[in-house]
Amino acid sequence: MASGIRDKVAILGMGCARFGERWDVDSDGLMVEAFEEALLDAGIETKQIEAAWFGVGFDLINVGPSGIPLGIALRLPNIAVTKVENYCASGTESFRGAVYAVASGACDIALAMGAEKLKDTGYGGLPVRTRGTMWDMTGIVGSAPGNFAQLASAYRAKHGMAAEDLKRAIAHVSVKSHANGAKNPKAHLRKPITEEQAINAPMIAEPLGLFDCCGVSDGAACAIVTTPEIARSLGKKDLVTVKALQLAVSNGWELQGAGWDGSYFHTTRIAAKKAYAEAGISDPRQQISLTEVHDCFSITELVTMEDLGLSEEGGAVRDVLDGMFDADGKVPCQIDGGLKCFGHPIGASGLRMIYEHYLQLQGRAGERQRAQPPVFGLSHNLGGMPNQNVAAVAIVGLEGA
Repeated sequence: MASGIRDKVAILGMGCARFGERWDVDSDGLMVEAFEEALLDAGIETKQIEAAWFGVGFDLINVGPSGIPLGIALRLPNIAVTKVENYCASGTESFRGAVYAVASGACDIALAMGAEKLKDTGYGGLPVRTRGTMWDMTGIVGSAPGNFAQLASAYRAKHGMAAEDLKRAIAHVSVKSHANGAKNPKAHLRKPITEEQAINAPMIAEPLGLFDCCGVSDGAACAIVTTPEIARSLGKKDLVTVKALQLAVSNGWELQGAGWDGSYFHTTRIAAKKAYAEAGISDPRQQISLTEVHDCFSITELVTMEDLGLSEEGGAVRDVLDGMFDADGKVPCQIDGGLKCFGHPIGASGLRMIYEHYLQLQGRAGERQRAQPPVFGLSHNLGGMPNQNVAAVAIVGLEGA
């Protein structure tokens, strides 16, 4: 196996715009908001950035084509800007590009930006004729809530689970995220909910009710990365380094035979296995400190905890209800509020997740800060549908951990 990138790249600075219905700014304004925080955090000047990667999920409507919008918005010094799109993994994909560039020695300091001005597209998350201008959302694959509801049905059938038990567990997932998001000044939704509200909410696609679904939002997040040596030369201490970055993309197997039963994410299992090997993690349930996973729907988060090896297969319901993933639990999940409270500006989500881990590892998460010092933070994105998707797993931690 390749040696990987563990501890070869350090995060020099990060920034995150306030997510929400940002009618007050355009996409440039969102990117500048995240960038100014990251630049100040990094303690460098714009002219020191040598290359940039720009993650955007939607097409021309909200940001525009090519790397030019980022170059103009940030007044970058005519450097290479690579625009990337990989569904909901686009933000992590931009981070991967910047990290790989530094790890390879191609440049010393690189930028990753993820942004989405989604509210301006008119996209509401439910089926529309097209996503942006090119992609048909109403084809044979059905709607997003419908597809993820089928995941819940398959999961429940496989494990012989009572419908009431699964409904109570996914309600707990949402209640937990809302409680966390209420403490985050950058979250879109900051209102706690009760289990009764989640269970009795209007049904979207059985068993997914209103509070089982994440919303649509505007947002941007940014990272500046370099080598650990350069970071130390700039006066940085307690470095947060990249331990692993892995991506797995569907090849059609899920729908081309009887091998997949529809109850899990095949790609997530592959990406997680490779990421743990790259990071040197042998027992994720014991070693991972924090998680931010793709909670587009509450059932997605629950199933993902098994795909990541943080719960035994069929055991996530018990772990969720026991509070294992609560803010004060053994392995908090969505301690910042997650997609459930930030919404899902597609290109920004992956970097927003890493931003929370970066703050937590440095003890700078304010009211949300874990009392127990974190060691490894794992973020996970899932782009597409259960039967055909892109899965990304990124692990960061303190240098030497």
